Amino acid sequence: MPNGLTGYRRTARLFHWGVALLVLLMIPAGLVMTTKGLDRTVQDTLFLFHKNVGVLLFFLVLGRLIYRLRHAPPPLPASLPAWQRRAADLSHKGLYALLLLMPVFGYVRVRAGRFPIEALDAFGIGTLLPKSDMLANTAKALHYAGALALIALLGLHIAAALQHALIRRDGVWSRMWPPLGTGREG
Repeated sequence: MPNGLTGYRRTARLFHWGVALLVLLMIPAGLVMTTKGLDRTVQDTLFLFHKNVGVLLFFLVLGRLIYRLRHAPPPLPASLPAWQRRAADLSHKGLYALLLLMPVFGYVRVRAGRFPIEALDAFGIGTLLPKSDMLANTAKALHYAGALALIALLGLHIAAALQHALIRRDGVWSRMWPPLGTGREG
């Protein structure tokens, strides 16, 4: 690793924990906002939050991915078995894919259904899609399936992180914690 880097840089840590916090807020908001019989004011607030934070998340994840492509992560410990290295690689790729696709599916669902996305509307960014109930319903189904896959993959990611932190104590957890880190800037 260049310059003997053993942990993620501060920028990578800020991206990681910022995205993590927002995703962990988005999941319950997304699940609760579609609950039948929910107070309309609460439901509207959750929809506003979910749509607009989804836009923010898309750009944060895109920025994080660009940053990661330009700044290789620190190496995993040599003691880590090959199958765990492969699992980590596949799960990270899956997380990136889902974190980029989920906002796209949400955008298509909302815009094809002719609903507002207030943050985009405030900047004068209108819909890029025709009104289409079929497209909106397909995107809705993909968004829901993606949410289930994301929840499962996040559960696996968190379980693996905790296993490295509490059981193996092999330095994998400390590469990303604490959020502000002591790694090099940049």
